[in-house]
Amino acid sequence: MFKQKSLHILLGGALCLAASTISAQIAVKSGDKIVFMGDTVTRMGNGRAGFLNLVMSALEANGVKAVKIPAGGSGHKSNQMLERTERDVIRNAPQIMVLSCGMCDVQHGKRGVSLEDYKKNMTQIVDRVLAAGIKVYILTATMITENPNHPDNQKLAAYNDFLRTLAKEKSCTLVDVNAGMQKQLADIRTKYPDIKGNLLTQNGIVMNPLGNIMMAEGILRAFGMTEEQLAKAQPAWNKMSLPQDVYMSLGEYKALSEKAFQAKQSVPDYLKSMVKKDLQ
Repeated sequence: MFKQKSLHILLGGALCLAASTISAQIAVKSGDKIVFMGDTVTRMGNGRAGFLNLVMSALEANGVKAVKIPAGGSGHKSNQMLERTERDVIRNAPQIMVLSCGMCDVQHGKRGVSLEDYKKNMTQIVDRVLAAGIKVYILTATMITENPNHPDNQKLAAYNDFLRTLAKEKSCTLVDVNAGMQKQLADIRTKYPDIKGNLLTQNGIVMNPLGNIMMAEGILRAFGMTEEQLAKAQPAWNKMSLPQDVYMSLGEYKALSEKAFQAKQSVPDYLKSMVKKDLQ
């Protein structure tokens, strides 16, 4: 009896230790507030299956109920983010800030922000947030068009090199989503050499579902999430519904609606049934 009880205690202790070790790997704790500071990509990433909500869903799937504070601004550059750092980040007293900035600074051309000014702005943002006791995760800026040789992407490289240096100097965690995006695009094009069109974005800028997954996984890995923990998020992710635009001519829509009506369905329901049938 004594040996059996001792064995139960040892096993129970081992299980508790294993559980605490797994949870300790994730830098986010239940109740923590996470501010997602960024530009258009972050703002649009707060959609139904956007990367902000994928991150929060994955945390919850692993027993972490954190609080999301979206702070993405359409077209926002580093100077605008600096202006609202106090209001959108520090006053919310979060434990974590996820910072994504640089794409608009370059893409806006003459209305953008020079590299030197960008360095000053980003350094001030990070310094102010760190001084408030907030942990900072710095994302490299995502691509501008999915062509790595586009002039904007060539220019953006210097901005991202600075972010890598800044993260190291300030002891912040770097999330290199630009490198991840370029690798994933290269992998897809190697596997499907004749493929055309945008693969990870809707329009060369804003992420599509695959792009949002790429960004979410990068952030979650930076939080310390293991592949096993990421796998726990998949069932919840797969249930997320999202709109998907399909562009067609009016003539094509009329022909499609006729087929839908013949099947006694609305056009959206007919499209859903066709997609499900094709995926079986």
